[in-house]
Amino acid sequence: MNDMIQLNKSVNDGGNQNIWIGLQRTSVYNWHWSSGDPVLFLNWASGQPNSSNDCSYIINGQWYVWPCSTFIYFICYNMSRGLELISQSMNWKDAQSYCRKNHIDLVSVRNQNENQQLENFIKDKSLSGAGIWIGLFKDPWQWSDQSNSSFRYWETSQPDNGGGIENCTVISLNVQRRWHDISCNNHQFSFVCHKDKLIVIQQNLSWSEALRYCRQNHVDLVSVQSVEMQYEVMNVVKLASTEAVWLGLRFSHILGIWFWVSGETVCYQNWAPGNGTSEEDCEPTVRSGAVQSGGDQTWTSRPETDRLNFICTKY
Repeated sequence: MNDMIQLNKSVNDGGNQNIWIGLQRTSVYNWHWSSGDPVLFLNWASGQPNSSNDCSYIINGQWYVWPCSTFIYFICYNMSRGLELISQSMNWKDAQSYCRKNHIDLVSVRNQNENQQLENFIKDKSLSGAGIWIGLFKDPWQWSDQSNSSFRYWETSQPDNGGGIENCTVISLNVQRRWHDISCNNHQFSFVCHKDKLIVIQQNLSWSEALRYCRQNHVDLVSVQSVEMQYEVMNVVKLASTEAVWLGLRFSHILGIWFWVSGETVCYQNWAPGNGTSEEDCEPTVRSGAVQSGGDQTWTSRPETDRLNFICTKY
């Protein structure tokens, strides 16, 4: 949604005109989490998924597929309160919109431990045996840059694949600025290009090795000086293969402060609880800063000898 906000700022109001974006229908259906978390864990019940249905629900800790139009309860994730059961029946798409508006998103389940926590949460609500939406869905849509973003912003009733040939996507420049599927070849519209400012390097290096790599091959390890840059980091860090990813953040034992290697003072901060404190001054090991690749993507303090993926700036 942050990308949509930035995109809306970059285009003028064109009345009823459309603008091409890089989302295209393919012949391959992939499973995604609504939140954008990578699909690293699946807990299908025996024989599932057993149909062409595209949305997933949980019963007694096991996952099933159902038509997305089905009306059932659902579970949102909230940053401060954790899981939130919504005891109001909605179809999957409306449940997704509700969670995004009032919380963060429909719940993701990234491992067996989280699945057990979710099952216990449902039992505590006396809903054992009830089908409840989770944030897992499948679709055939792929971004032209091959990124694995699962964010979708379709207009109601879209995509409808009118005539069986609507395999590309436009933003309709009306008030809502939602997405529509449309034929790729029968129309000519304006379009928006992008150039990534950041790149995730999927090599496991120490912090010093990562710094050297970025400076030799790009510009530098990334400095996160604002909430806008944190959003940029959040958009790319999910491509990482390690649980945390190096930033250009370093602790100085001499000065007793954290600093960015680009030279800026650490004003904006997004530390996980218990990290980024003055206690690092007492640590015998050199500490550097990393961002979590999953969850809420907060920053953590780690020994600089840890071997992690890292994010370079390209500008």
